[in-house]
Amino acid sequence: MKYYQIAKGGEVHLCLETPTGSLFDLSELEPSIKSFLDLLILANNAHSSIDELANKVVAETHDENNIMEISHVLKPINPPEVWAAGVTYKRSEQERRLESETPDVYSKVYASDRPELFFKGTARTVVGHGDEIGIRKDSSWNVPEPELAFVMFKGAIVGYTVGNDVSSRSIEGENPLYLPQAKFYDNSCAIGPCILSAEVISDPHNLGITMSVTRDEVTVFEGSTSTSQLVRSCEEISGWLHRHNHVPDGTVVLTGTGIVPPPEFSLLAGDICRITIEQIGVLQVGTKEV
Repeated sequence: MKYYQIAKGGEVHLCLETPTGSLFDLSELEPSIKSFLDLLILANNAHSSIDELANKVVAETHDENNIMEISHVLKPINPPEVWAAGVTYKRSEQERRLESETPDVYSKVYASDRPELFFKGTARTVVGHGDEIGIRKDSSWNVPEPELAFVMFKGAIVGYTVGNDVSSRSIEGENPLYLPQAKFYDNSCAIGPCILSAEVISDPHNLGITMSVTRDEVTVFEGSTSTSQLVRSCEEISGWLHRHNHVPDGTVVLTGTGIVPPPEFSLLAGDICRITIEQIGVLQVGTKEV
């Protein structure tokens, strides 16, 4: 099942899209479900999966008047924390070595048991479908990074979404110790448009990913990859993140990128970035300077 958070009447509503394409306003059908996190908590208390609970709500309460259309899409979840894994694709490892003044650190982490994990942000710095990601004025090289992302609850992966791990590569390239500044700032991450439940995804490690960037209605970059190229599984990344670390419910984890624009490309204010991941959907955002 796919879950969307939308704006309706000045409030957040959680909507369910069934495999047949029908859309139901779960918040209208069951007022205690106001967000995706509410659904997770209620399903856990009922010893049920989120899809089982959502299906039960629809079956018991809906009529044809409850079928709706998705509009005013918000972030699919307001994550208390966002974490990201780096250098998880060979292409990323190669490009990071080329950009960096200390290239060995990237080769070593790509081949090591311990992954690179870094804090990416909070709900404050995350935007959703149709919003604008930020590009730093003090960076000369800013790029989008299309990534599969997963959502955590009670230590388990409960769903997947599309992520854009915006990066200031000139800052990180100058010195790896500048990574927090290259990754964590206003509007530095986008997720959406929905969350696909872990119950129905066929194989998170075999999904096609494409990205295009348009500028003045002209495509200035496009690329593609597959999560089959990930050197680490989602479960492995999750396992390392949970080592000696309390991960709040609703945390989103980005798994790394395999699409890297060339050195001559940098985002400009007004660009439109469109990322598509098979089975999940399309995350499209604009850009602005921050």
